[in-house]
Amino acid sequence: MSAGLPLLVTRADPGGATTVERARQAGLDARHLPLFAARPLDWDVPDPAAFDALLMTSAQAAGLGGPGLAALADLHVHAVGEATADAARQAGLTVATVGDSDARTLVGAMASSSIGRLLWLCGRERTVFEAAGIAVTALPVYAVDVVPPPPGWDGLIAAPAVVMGHSARGAERIAELAGDRRKHLTLLAISAAVAAAAGEGWSKKAVSEHPDDGAMLAEAHALCHKGAQ
Repeated sequence: MSAGLPLLVTRADPGGATTVERARQAGLDARHLPLFAARPLDWDVPDPAAFDALLMTSAQAAGLGGPGLAALADLHVHAVGEATADAARQAGLTVATVGDSDARTLVGAMASSSIGRLLWLCGRERTVFEAAGIAVTALPVYAVDVVPPPPGWDGLIAAPAVVMGHSARGAERIAELAGDRRKHLTLLAISAAVAAAAGEGWSKKAVSEHPDDGAMLAEAHALCHKGAQ
């Protein structure tokens, strides 16, 4: 079976490399084109007693959080997406709930619980959201820096392809770099908010049914083969 249109994976590693590997195992023509690089930040561990639970919206928080995470192990994690939950477990943390939408929806579902104080282990750049009835303290533990497009980027976006957007910031950068060439590109977004951040003018925009790699790659499989027909 033909691999169909190329699938361009732009997220920072190690997540990007993992997505590419999974996509290739599924028979897709996945290209590793990270537009960002993630790195840990120095951070001070707050008093765990000041919080009821942890919030994680990216696997990078667990993967790059470092030794300070062990001091917060008594706080259970509320994670957005199964990949984030898996990373938290691998870091030695206990996962209480896994949301299948976004941070606002996940936190909103806690409004009737006994959780009133959340410590959000997040990135330096993050999307602000309202959390009625719950105090959310953001603690950046990693940064995702912009890097120049890898070799081959211009050639690949000059022809039809499917481009994955894993974050609003990523979608904005993809749109900026694609410019008018987006008219023959398909944007596959991890959420509706990410799709909105990419703007208009794409050949097609699609939103993953769930905010995780499995759902995105299932959608990518359909898009890559449909677009190649």
